[in-house]
Amino acid sequence: MTQDTRNKARIGRTAEESKPWWPELPRPRDGAPNVVVILFDDTGFSHFGCYGSTIDTPNIDRLAAGGLRYTNFHTTALCSPTRAALLTGRNHHSVGMRGLANWNTGFPNCTGGVAKSAATLAEMIRPQGYSTFAVGKWHLTPMEETSAAGPFDQWPLARGFDRYYGFLQGETDQFAPELYCDNHPIDQPRTADEGYHLTEDLVDQAIGMIRSQKSAVPERPFFLYLCFGATHAPHQPPKAFLDKYKGRFDEGWDATRQRWFERQKALGIIPADTELAPRNPGVDAWDSLPAEQRTLALRLQEAFAGFLDHTDSQVGRLMAFLEQIGERDNTVTMLMSDNGASQEGGAIGVIDTFKYFNGIPETLEESMGRLDDIGGPKSNTNYPWGWAQVGNTPGKRYKQNTHGGGIRDPLIVNWPAGIHDAGGIRTQFHHVTDITPTLLEIVGVHPPELLNGVAQMPVHGESLAYTFDAGSRELPTRKQSQYFEMYGSRAIFSGGWKAVTFHKPGTPFDDDRWELYHLDTDFSECRDLAREQPERLAKMIELWWTEAGRYGVLPLDDRRAQLWTPSPRTRMPRNRERYVLYPPVAHMSGEVAPPLGNRSFTVTAELDRPVAGMQGALFALGSAHNGIAFYVLGDRLVFDYNLFATHYKAVSDRPIPVGAATVSVAFEKIGEAGRATVSIDGVACGRVDVPKVLRMISSNGMDAGRDAGSAVSDDYQVPFDFQGTIKRLVFDLPRRPKRDEREARAAQQASDQSRQ
Repeated sequence: MTQDTRNKARIGRTAEESKPWWPELPRPRDGAPNVVVILFDDTGFSHFGCYGSTIDTPNIDRLAAGGLRYTNFHTTALCSPTRAALLTGRNHHSVGMRGLANWNTGFPNCTGGVAKSAATLAEMIRPQGYSTFAVGKWHLTPMEETSAAGPFDQWPLARGFDRYYGFLQGETDQFAPELYCDNHPIDQPRTADEGYHLTEDLVDQAIGMIRSQKSAVPERPFFLYLCFGATHAPHQPPKAFLDKYKGRFDEGWDATRQRWFERQKALGIIPADTELAPRNPGVDAWDSLPAEQRTLALRLQEAFAGFLDHTDSQVGRLMAFLEQIGERDNTVTMLMSDNGASQEGGAIGVIDTFKYFNGIPETLEESMGRLDDIGGPKSNTNYPWGWAQVGNTPGKRYKQNTHGGGIRDPLIVNWPAGIHDAGGIRTQFHHVTDITPTLLEIVGVHPPELLNGVAQMPVHGESLAYTFDAGSRELPTRKQSQYFEMYGSRAIFSGGWKAVTFHKPGTPFDDDRWELYHLDTDFSECRDLAREQPERLAKMIELWWTEAGRYGVLPLDDRRAQLWTPSPRTRMPRNRERYVLYPPVAHMSGEVAPPLGNRSFTVTAELDRPVAGMQGALFALGSAHNGIAFYVLGDRLVFDYNLFATHYKAVSDRPIPVGAATVSVAFEKIGEAGRATVSIDGVACGRVDVPKVLRMISSNGMDAGRDAGSAVSDDYQVPFDFQGTIKRLVFDLPRRPKRDEREARAAQQASDQSRQ
């Protein structure tokens, strides 16, 4: 046997003639702190109380009072890119995450995963003796790779984390989430009726991981990456937090925005001479709105506020646990958001966000009939533009945009043992790529040049640890420049100046109008100096192109419909025309499950029911909000097309025979409508017409042989497992006609335009 040359033991014929050797276990530097990174989703610059809002966030405010608040911190304007930049310290285009993990355009800047040449913080510090935990939203795995079959090389455990618990998609239902533990799907531990809420579950899991590690090896520090679903839609707080905010915003978004603006000045979060940006396009004066529209907008904002408040309470619970076990003082906590407040609720807001994604206008009359659903398990809400802009006070525009409302976000850093300027405010310009180099400096680890045999690209960020000292308040930023690009909108920061352009999809990039702002004297980007200083603007635009070339931003691409088109790679699930499943199968995400949106399909199930009355789901795709379910109820075969809680059901007019049987449903797309026909042993026996075929079906995926999450049909309660045997479940999906593809693109473009 060949001896490992790295082993320094001396080997003789016997133990007496040999000398053992034990390698030193990796360990961080003495006194290296624990690290907690808490990431909120779609939370704007002003949403925390310590940044100006009147929403109760006492635990976050306590972190700020004991640490530092940054007022010139920036993100990428979208979730997956910010997460990639945060964890790697590299720019998002450089690592392949130009946009969402759902997209793969075939260009190196948009692959849906993080390049192996860009190690994550977890990959860099785990070999130095850190325990590493990821909890909550991940959204950094190509969505077509999120099935139980993997591949797993872009899942958290393959990117440096010892443990993972959370959801892989960009959003999930807070009362009925799609959960994963380590490398496999799991059911939620209890139902909403039993008191379940995802945010509480995530903190339970985070505490459990830390408790186990500190009990077993207390000498080892930990890194916890905790990413809440809050405050991304759906806005779903527990009822007590929803009720708490009734009437709290009755003065409307204009008065509330002005109030938060004045609070920001009083808190020192913005300069005293800051201007409040004008209303964004499409945001009407509050007093001009019809009474019913105001009522709806208020209820949606109350749901958002309760959601944020409830999440703050869970932050407090985590901090209390760290205090209890004596780890609080030597824990660096960074708390931030991934982008600005979301514009995806449209002008009046939505009770079901997937109506928005399907290009289906939600009328005010429809919404008023569902006011009592808002915030609860029967809703999937997002608030209107007016309230989103309040969350981005004092800036303009939103998430997805490169103006301040999309990219300027809160950052709180708290470290009792290492920061001694409690309540300090820092105004130096910084960017989300600066988080990893900051933490590497704090824990004493240098980025590796080679990891797992892959040469590593340089870290692009600049540590902001120099701002921790009390004497650093007036120091100039060490961040010389930073580019931005999202959906074709662009910006560049350099030397206190910012050039920015808002790009309208489908228009020539050369037609974009660039604006110029001196951020050092114009916090909210209100005074455009482009005409007054054309030479400076030209140099800034030239710098943007230089940085774009350096960091792999090109090619510019605003083809939004193509972003959701499956990549043509072979062996990928979305490129098949036949799927054969062997139930039970759980949690096939939307990009892995048979794609049933916007098309015709046939599903055939080979059953064995030894006893009459054996029932259960054959498959369920989606949730109680919208989806498709095919099931046996009693002895009848049922197909339920759930069109936003209006159920269109084809029910067999005869029972399924006992024993072996073959059942099927044939769904035909007819223009924008559809028709479903159910059959038993080849004989049609039930039909239903569906007025609208969904293009996008929920963020919840498919269960086969069961429905275990949010019940798609109102005929049963979950879990609804099939009691017999399903030998095979076969989905046949004929290739879509080109006309349907054009319709899908047109609908997507119309939906995109409605966001602007």
